Amino acid sequence: MENLGGMMEYLRELNFISMLLRIILSVLIGGVLGIERGTKNRPAGLRTYILVCLGSALVMMTNQYVYITYETGDPVRLGAQVISGVGFLGAGTIVLTGRNKIMGITTAAGLWAAACCGLAIGIGFYEGAVLGGLAIAFTVSGLLKFDIWIRKKSRFLELYIEYNVEKGAFGGFLQYAKDHQLEVGNIRVNKGFFWYEQNGKPGTLSYTVTVSSQTHRTHAEIIEVLAHEKGVQFIEEL
Repeated sequence: MENLGGMMEYLRELNFISMLLRIILSVLIGGVLGIERGTKNRPAGLRTYILVCLGSALVMMTNQYVYITYETGDPVRLGAQVISGVGFLGAGTIVLTGRNKIMGITTAAGLWAAACCGLAIGIGFYEGAVLGGLAIAFTVSGLLKFDIWIRKKSRFLELYIEYNVEKGAFGGFLQYAKDHQLEVGNIRVNKGFFWYEQNGKPGTLSYTVTVSSQTHRTHAEIIEVLAHEKGVQFIEEL
């Protein structure tokens, strides 16, 4: 135990062996986190995650070097800048599609978490980095099916609807939903989306709504019921 404790103390110091270990560990943990996102064809994949984790580790090693060599400054000051700076990188992966569907939030959160792992590695907090990296990987990949199951069991679902106003006012859709024991709320009209028929008459408007059923129905069954309303041209769950 004494030998192990002495080895860990040595590795927490800034030397060639500890720097090499930290770089390798940051590449491995960043790679593990990035592989899962890459297999889902997300904007930030294997290389992005490795670079974020590796860069964060290098920042902390640089900060530790400056603190030891010049005996001045805050040993975690540069790390604080990384935490806020990665937020801008993560924001670039969040996309709002034309159908008001938000994508990229998990990728952005993963990038931020990878940066945190890199900071832990860079300062020599190996135990926290490894355990944290495993926990992050499990959360992103292992809990995916559980997250989907929770969403499917929710009483409320967000729907994107393209509605043909030539076939009736949207009020008809609301009445149709009420007749089928469905509650519709939080209606938002997508103002940037409006189609016209060839004769110049109003054609299609798009809406985002929240729907809940008064009787036990699956999300697929609710969508199936609403899809038969005469004015609905397209409907999908967000």
